[in-house]
Amino acid sequence: MKLPNGVGEKMLADVINNFDVNLKHTEFGPKLIGSIEELENAKDFLVKSINERLQDFENKKVH
Repeated sequence: MKLPNGVGEKMLADVINNFDVNLKHTEFGPKLIGSIEELENAKDFLVKSINERLQDFENKKVH
């Protein structure tokens, strides 16, 4: 699975520690390697984390 934009080092470390996936560097960029189920769980975690970060930025702009 190709990593989406906005994934920071901490998020990536959390994914590798919490899910059965490995990071592989390819000529097209970093990718996560693992079973479909683990990749889906990792993707859901990343989307949730990115959305939380965006929400934090939006809240800071309003205040």
